[in-house]
Amino acid sequence: MKTRSYTIYSIVVSLLEEAALVAIVLWGLPEVGINIPLWGLIALMVALGVCCYVLYEVGRKALRKRPSVTLEALIGSKGEVVVPLAPQGYVKIGGELWKALSNEVVVNAGEEVLVVGIKGLVLSVSPLHYKTGE
Repeated sequence: MKTRSYTIYSIVVSLLEEAALVAIVLWGLPEVGINIPLWGLIALMVALGVCCYVLYEVGRKALRKRPSVTLEALIGSKGEVVVPLAPQGYVKIGGELWKALSNEVVVNAGEEVLVVGIKGLVLSVSPLHYKTGE
């Protein structure tokens, strides 16, 4: 049902944008001395239509995407520190950014970490070299 209402919403918004473009080009711009020929208006409408379609497709794919992992499945996952953990920062796991809290005082950006727990939406992590004894 989400995708159907999104489709209807997208069509209505696109039609309103096209109507606003026509109104601006035919009535607004001539008031300030700018005249765009009919072929220019048609080109603008086609470009706006293509842009609306591309954005619609991107949004539709995002709505249909299922969560890639559950929170519990993150435990034991490896990630890379993006914002230094001193002791809190951000890590990237599977292409997604997560707020993380380190057991260590500071873990620098670029270092690998291992998820050892989760509290709410904050991951508890430990440096990978610490966990594996490297």
